[in-house]
Amino acid sequence: MSSISGASGFHLTAAGGPLLRQPLAPLVPRPDEVVVEVAGCGLCHTDIGFAYGGVPTRHPLPLVLGHEIAGRVVAAGEGKQEWLGRSVVVPAVIACGECEACRAGRPTICRKQFMPGNDGDGGFASHVLLPARGLCPVPDTLPAGTTLEMLSVVADAVTTPYEAVDRAGVGSNDIAVFVGAGGVGGFGVQIAAAAGASVVAIDVDAARLELASRHGAVLTLNAKDLNPKELKAKIRALSSETGRGRTGLKIFETSGTTAGQQTAFGLLDFGGYLAVVGFTPEKVEVRLSNLMAFDATARGNWGCAPEKYPAALQLVLDGKVALAPYVEMHSLDELPDLFEAAKNHKVRLRPVLVPGAAQTGVSVPHEQAGALQGAARS
Repeated sequence: MSSISGASGFHLTAAGGPLLRQPLAPLVPRPDEVVVEVAGCGLCHTDIGFAYGGVPTRHPLPLVLGHEIAGRVVAAGEGKQEWLGRSVVVPAVIACGECEACRAGRPTICRKQFMPGNDGDGGFASHVLLPARGLCPVPDTLPAGTTLEMLSVVADAVTTPYEAVDRAGVGSNDIAVFVGAGGVGGFGVQIAAAAGASVVAIDVDAARLELASRHGAVLTLNAKDLNPKELKAKIRALSSETGRGRTGLKIFETSGTTAGQQTAFGLLDFGGYLAVVGFTPEKVEVRLSNLMAFDATARGNWGCAPEKYPAALQLVLDGKVALAPYVEMHSLDELPDLFEAAKNHKVRLRPVLVPGAAQTGVSVPHEQAGALQGAARS
């Protein structure tokens, strides 16, 4: 049986504790598993919650965090040899494919799901061992300015709002409002615009709003300058001007803050739809009777069904969703400092951690090295 030796990763050793770089045990893929050499892994707000926010991981610590992973398959178990040498995006939520929820078409609520960096070691490492289910293949040739490292954010920051927009049925008759225009929200703005909606971006950061105005938003509103009634009035004026949103706004809470969630809920009107995409462990006070009074809908979404990843990826490859303005590359060695900066809200763009030199000394099994070389030549 093949294995990968010499891999290492940053382990969270205790809640609120240090991230320590430590060697990984040899990675031995069982049938239907693969080992991915990590090209890049995005740092998500959820990772900060695991490390500092009191959100427990399902796998006991120590654990390698990181669930936004893109890379190359360097070892494969029985039945998955066809993945050797392929570049892939790894789903952030990998369903079992067999349980009642999966058979009912609800893979994101699969109770046997595997989430890297939660149910097992994740992508803040040189290599990661994963189920092969749902892997999203990446073309060998990418558009200019797009790299495999960048595509790591497709695993969550792009596909999660894609799932939310798809569920909401956003189209050309809609006004889509995103409360929180950084990270997930910035990609959501672009996805809704690609679906044909008139998109409103709300944030408290002028730079994020300016970026959103260049990438899909037709109206940007700073919540620091406008009270809830004024926000609603501005959006209603857009509805009157465009003739869109007459049967209810499509509102997406992507800030992951209590203030953002209160703002999003307060925007609900007749026939409105609220998608809760951001997460905060803090409690939020809202009047649920508004859902009844407005005949409105509120729905959350946990990740994205893996079968939708290729369509979300295609939006990036077609240039309809820009990644470069929203991400920044860092060496994996910078991870502890970036976690601290993110905790203190000092990170403006989505960091992507690149192992680089971390892969030196890793041993690829001899019987699979030839397959990888062949894939590289083809």
